[in-house]
This record gives sequence, structure tokens and C-alpha cells, in this order.
Amino acid sequence: MASRVPAEFDKFSDTYDDLLKDSIRDRFAASGGAFFHGRKLDVLSEFLKGTGLDPSRLSLLDVGCGKGDFLKISVSSFHQLTGCDPSEKMLREIDSASISVRLQQSPTEVPYNSNEFDVLTAICVFHHVLPDARQKLCMEMHRVLRPNGVMCLIEHNPFNPVTQIIVRRTPVDADAKLLTPNLSRRLARRAGFTVMHTQHFLYLPEMLYARMGWLEKSLAMVPLGGQYAVFCRKADG
Repeated sequence: MASRVPAEFDKFSDTYDDLLKDSIRDRFAASGGAFFHGRKLDVLSEFLKGTGLDPSRLSLLDVGCGKGDFLKISVSSFHQLTGCDPSEKMLREIDSASISVRLQQSPTEVPYNSNEFDVLTAICVFHHVLPDARQKLCMEMHRVLRPNGVMCLIEHNPFNPVTQIIVRRTPVDADAKLLTPNLSRRLARRAGFTVMHTQHFLYLPEMLYARMGWLEKSLAMVPLGGQYAVFCRKADG
């Protein structure tokens, strides 16, 4: 695993955006990745604010950040932004004075000190990690998060048939083994996290969401959205 994942994503880095193109995905979001990343930021920001936290005062680490698309749209939302990824070529695409990055020497190691960040994200990362290595990565994320910090794990929803079709047709997901929400929650608990909330989203395509966002929010607990977010907290001390 440690040698395979970086090599695969180094290979994909030059054509990564093109490899993500799909006729269904493109009809769902006319603006492409901007809509998908924006929805993730909305879900994360709303959860943090709902728990009394101000994102503009928090440090965030995005584990498996790739080319940093999520970090780039989050620059105005968080106090400090950091990313790490096993692919050196993907990290080269992040050219921003507001974002610091480090190379993960192994996909299951997070190259930062213990108790360093307020918020951690892992966005569509764990389905690329071999099942017997996922727990180690989750424990590493627990290590670098500060006490009372929040971890947000976002994954494709295997219960959504459209998601299944898109994943099967996407070259960068050729090795993907999708995680159910229950499996994601078990990984988090075994790593020492307290699971706080699970939210399902990406029910509505971009054009409908712009007019009927309230409907998607009303379906947040129904486990059929295109993706889901599991929010967890690291215990104090």
C-alpha cells in the first residue's frame, strides 16, 4: 500500500481533473468540482458553528488533500490551513501562501506533532486505503487532533446507486472500496473518537439545490445522499 497509492496518484496528477469527468457527474453539477467542494465546506462550517465554534479562529488539517481544491476554497473560512498527501506531484499543484503542506511518507502516517490541529478533514480518502490499514490512519488522525477537536470524515455513500455508477466509471477510483456510514463510525470509535453526528448530503443537483437547499437539509438523516459526513470529537485529556 505505502508504495502503491503515491505512485498511482503521481500518475494521475497531470490529468486528474479530466479523469474525474463523467456525464452524470457533469449534469449534476454544472460548475464541476466547485459545487462539490463548496457543499463540503458548507456542511463542515454549519456543523462547527452549530456546536459554538468559530471556523475563523480554528486551524484545519486536510489529510489526503490531493491538489488542495478543498483547502483553496476554505482560505477565507479558517484561521490556518494545512494539508498532507502521499503524492508529491499532487502537492505541487498547491501554490498558495495561505496553505502549508507536507508529504506523507506513508499513506497511514500523518507528518505532524500530536495535539496540533483544531479540525481534521479526510475527504474521500479512506476508500483508497486498504481495509487492514484504515484503522492505523484513523488513529494517526486522532493523535494529531487537539483535545476537544473535531474530525470530519467524508465519504461516497455506497447506498446511493448513482454514486456507485460514477465510482465504477472513474479511473482514479479503480481501487475504491466504499465505506458504509456504520463502518466509518466504527473506525472512528476504535481510534478513540466520540461520534457526534452523521449527515447525508448531495441529494439535489446544483440547479435544484440553488432553489431548494432547504429540502436537502431536511433529508440530512436519510442515508441515501451521494455522500455523507461523520463528525467526531477527541476527548479532553
